[in-house]
Amino acid sequence: MKQSILQFLKLQIITILFWVLSFCLFITIRYFEIGTEGGKAFVTNYDQVIPITQWLQFSILIGVLVGFFYGIIEFISDKLLLYKFSTGLLILLKTIVYLLLLILSTNFVVGLIEVQIDRNLPNEPGWWMENKVFWLIVVYFNICSLIFSFLKIAIENFGHGVLFNQLIGKYKRPREERRIFMFLDLQSSTTIAEQLGHYKYSQLIQQCFYDLNSIINNFDANIYQYVGDEAVISWTFEKGLKQNNCVELFYKFQDKLVKKEKIYLKQFGIIPKFKAGLHGGTLIVTEVGTIKKEIAYHGDVINTSARIQGECNKYDETLLISESLLQKLKLHKYKLKSMGDITLKGKESTLKLFSINKLN
Repeated sequence: MKQSILQFLKLQIITILFWVLSFCLFITIRYFEIGTEGGKAFVTNYDQVIPITQWLQFSILIGVLVGFFYGIIEFISDKLLLYKFSTGLLILLKTIVYLLLLILSTNFVVGLIEVQIDRNLPNEPGWWMENKVFWLIVVYFNICSLIFSFLKIAIENFGHGVLFNQLIGKYKRPREERRIFMFLDLQSSTTIAEQLGHYKYSQLIQQCFYDLNSIINNFDANIYQYVGDEAVISWTFEKGLKQNNCVELFYKFQDKLVKKEKIYLKQFGIIPKFKAGLHGGTLIVTEVGTIKKEIAYHGDVINTSARIQGECNKYDETLLISESLLQKLKLHKYKLKSMGDITLKGKESTLKLFSINKLN
């Protein structure tokens, strides 16, 4: 609940700032349309020009009002509708709701402005149907709304921070970074796939990763890749170590699956369980591709993390971690057990591994 509230507040701040800036820009453009209908709209009944500061105050008011309800709609759609509808249909449904919201909020603000500027403004029932300025606002609103939606979709597809890094060309040239990786894989995936069939199995993986995505931002993580029934998750060292995020994410995901066990049993007849390997270190990050660009990680850290996850079945453990990463964490509420020096597949040197389990 606390995490959902924080997500909601964060979204509210973003949407309110976005719409305040959008409406301030609109008012500024209209205000300086000298000699046009836009310029005349800012004159009172007594031919006095209303200062732009006063108009900006009104634009801030309507920006806060629209942004607040916009944030509520976005939050509800993300939580309840995102998984059920296609992106295009969801945008269409939200556009209709936003139009109704704009009509109601405009009626409210027009009444306030009319009193403040001492000018008769259209406010009779249905005034907005033939009002050119209103439909200009609607077009502008929809353009801004689409920009917001596509930016949100792009951030979700690329991952938080990745889109911005690509825009500024941060990884045009290879550069070193210290990162933590988790390879998260469904246990007994082959058996489950045979039991469910490929279609039902695909639905299971889709649902599991949907539940994973619903919590991942709470732990400052990014999804690097989905590979079949496996998700590769990464953190910068600072974010992964902070409050043991790289470990807490795994058990929060497990808890979420347990809480939804009735739903999984009803739909698939099983409760999915995942295993994971954790490792961290220095590797190379660079932008690759031209037709389809992405940020790629190159180095031994990736391979080692995958190999650690591959040892989970052998030792009947759900979470294994390298000693080098474990030493940087403070896991007081977990039970640690040494697996000894392990020679990982494809490696010549050994690596000391530990299992992590919750205390009873």
